[in-house]
Amino acid sequence: MPERDPGPSVKDEELYEKLRDEGNSKEKAARIANAAANRGRSDVGREGGEAPAYEDWTVDELRERAAELDVEGRSTMRKDELIDALRSH
Repeated sequence: MPERDPGPSVKDEELYEKLRDEGNSKEKAARIANAAANRGRSDVGREGGEAPAYEDWTVDELRERAAELDVEGRSTMRKDELIDALRSH
């Protein structure tokens, strides 16, 4: 088994490990790896670019997104801290 065994819920362990090595969180790496396994890597790779940059969001919008992702401490974070937390989640 790999050193950081993601467990049975991760369907593309190779992609998961690559994403983790790049610094992505376990949750984000698992989400991407499973989406790629279900729909194909090239299909998942074409996604994105549709949402505005976090810098264009209001603090309330950022806090709402942080709540969806259960980011701890979001209620006291400044805009730049929220953006960093969302990008690293």
